[in-house]
Amino acid sequence: MSKRITIDPITRIEGHLRIDCDIEGGRVKKAWSSGQMWRGVEQILLGRDPRDAWAITQRICGVCTTVHAVTSVRAVENALQLEVPLNAQYIRNMIILAHSIHDFIVHFYHLSALDWVDVTSALKADPDKTAALAESLSSWKLNGKHEMRATHERLKNFVNGGQLGIFTNGYWGHPAMKLSPEVNLLAVAHYLQALKIQNHANKIVAILGSKSPHIQNLAVGGVSNPLAVDSQQVLTVERLLAVKEHIDALQDFVKNVYMVDVGAVGAFYADWTKYGAGVTHYLSVPDIPLDTKGTQFAFPGGYIENKNLAGQKQIKNFNDDFWGKGVEESVKHSWYDYSEKKPLHPYQGETKPNYTDFQDNGKYSWIKSPTFYGKPAQVGPLARVLNMLAAGYEPATQYATGTLDLVSKLAGTKVGLDAMHSTIGRHAARMISCCINADLLSEQWGLLMNNMAKGDLKTFNPPTFPKDEVMGVGFHEAPRGVLSHWVVIKDGKIKNYQCVVPSTWNACPRNDKDEPGPYEASLLDNPVADPEKPLEVLRTVHSFDPCIACAIHLTDKESNTNVSVKVV
Repeated sequence: MSKRITIDPITRIEGHLRIDCDIEGGRVKKAWSSGQMWRGVEQILLGRDPRDAWAITQRICGVCTTVHAVTSVRAVENALQLEVPLNAQYIRNMIILAHSIHDFIVHFYHLSALDWVDVTSALKADPDKTAALAESLSSWKLNGKHEMRATHERLKNFVNGGQLGIFTNGYWGHPAMKLSPEVNLLAVAHYLQALKIQNHANKIVAILGSKSPHIQNLAVGGVSNPLAVDSQQVLTVERLLAVKEHIDALQDFVKNVYMVDVGAVGAFYADWTKYGAGVTHYLSVPDIPLDTKGTQFAFPGGYIENKNLAGQKQIKNFNDDFWGKGVEESVKHSWYDYSEKKPLHPYQGETKPNYTDFQDNGKYSWIKSPTFYGKPAQVGPLARVLNMLAAGYEPATQYATGTLDLVSKLAGTKVGLDAMHSTIGRHAARMISCCINADLLSEQWGLLMNNMAKGDLKTFNPPTFPKDEVMGVGFHEAPRGVLSHWVVIKDGKIKNYQCVVPSTWNACPRNDKDEPGPYEASLLDNPVADPEKPLEVLRTVHSFDPCIACAIHLTDKESNTNVSVKVV
């Protein structure tokens, strides 16, 4: 017998994502991914000064703020073919990398770990045995008996107080939960510790970007941070030394806690390497520019079709034709209309809302359906790491090998690269990406310090806008995957602007060929032990780290009331 379930919202973060599943025989037979909010930022930008776009677009989301700001200035700079001073690249890169590390830590511990960790089971744990286990896995300074006893007592106080506080509403006792009480207690301890550790990343962003969230220091042509070696009024060596302390703290946690915890979860839930693959066309872009023209990057990007790493096609820079000509968006199953009944390239993109209510075989989402050369593509850490491996990027090879070896050791069986095409594989790839970014953050700090020592303190090149029409694309390998902004500028004003965001790629509805998007495809044949408690559905969708916070206008169909939020 088939049963329809609806989870709305499914996210533990900003935005409203609805997931519908038909369950038959304890498995998902069909799925629908529906974004329940409309991003209308593109409409707000029309006719505005392109230099203002970054400040507006980073308000798309309260979580993914810096990523939109950086991608927006890159789009305008690409349209103008404007060079960016090296110091500005390094400062931007450090903000990007610190933000991503923050995002990865928060995602694993605070947005998805509770899909795998039974908090109430931790009450049965022996704190001393938990400490012994923790100390056998890593040298993290907060793995001792004192910390585990304190965490156990704190958790007990939550329960005795009549509520679980931040741990309320979990599917505790679910048959799909497998961790022992001691491992659950260890995970809870690290959950609480991660709340403090992520502050180090936020402080880096705040020092370099003047504020977090919603940084204030970007400009088309560079950054507004004046540099000096002897002034307390600007970004000084003293402040940069403070940044390095935060970098060191993040590296310690990422290497000695996050990496080990993901390996342990992967080993205990090795059966989840069989579920959640979905779309296996993988798209990523290069990032962390190392020159003023944006032609050299710290890590590579590319496109892999059907898991074939050997056939990878690299994407080399912002002007790469293979990238620039491959992206289109369909609205066949989205609550929009196009002037023509066909997918559109973002430069010709339109944002014309047409709400019809939820239609299983018609329109059912506010999210458009992007394709790369006519095919759906998965973006995000898994796509990023696989493209790095395909390109022979040594840090990715090092961390991926170490991760698979750790999981194999803990699981007692060999786990190979093919296991990455899965729900649990996305968590592993995110952790690998976080380790790489932690190393790059330290490297970028060193490059900035060395460049300042040479006497180069430049951070900005002023833009000049031509009278005729120009267009440009900026991309960024954001925490959740490929983010791109596409801008058409005429007479110094924005004529068209389209954002194709990571959760658009992954959370999209069916495309023009009725092919399911990555969320939808990944849920097919997913086990569901209890349709009333669809924990397994959450596990797979949360492994993508969905973020659907893109709403500007909402329509209340019952009262026929329009609500608008305008940026003035």
